[in-house]
Amino acid sequence: MQPIQLFDLASRQAEWLQVRQEVVAGNIANANTPKFRAKDVTPFQAVLDNQNQGTVGMAATNPMHFTGNDVSASGDVATEEAPLNQEIGVQESGNTVGLEDELAKSGDIQRQYSLNTALVSSFHRMMLMTVKQ
Repeated sequence: MQPIQLFDLASRQAEWLQVRQEVVAGNIANANTPKFRAKDVTPFQAVLDNQNQGTVGMAATNPMHFTGNDVSASGDVATEEAPLNQEIGVQESGNTVGLEDELAKSGDIQRQYSLNTALVSSFHRMMLMTVKQ
């Protein structure tokens, strides 16, 4: 029996939201650290595209050969430097963290997580209703 794709997709998004919340919390924690550069994670669409490319790679006969899938299933969310906010820019200390942006990201993460859990809960109730009858 094939697993239901919605649960897998919701689980992947919950993992991505967890990583993004950790990065945003790190940015907020380092808001006063000199020369700290704000970070963000790859968009969820890029994570899905990476997953859809398949997990089976080519065999390498030499350690110098590229295998094409060096990213593990849970480690495909890459952290990158966040784009520079033009209103805030680089502060005198060299810091690029904008607290307003980070708090907005945190609120967005919370909304996406709430939507994710509501959809999974509704789908789960629907499945239970079909099994009971």
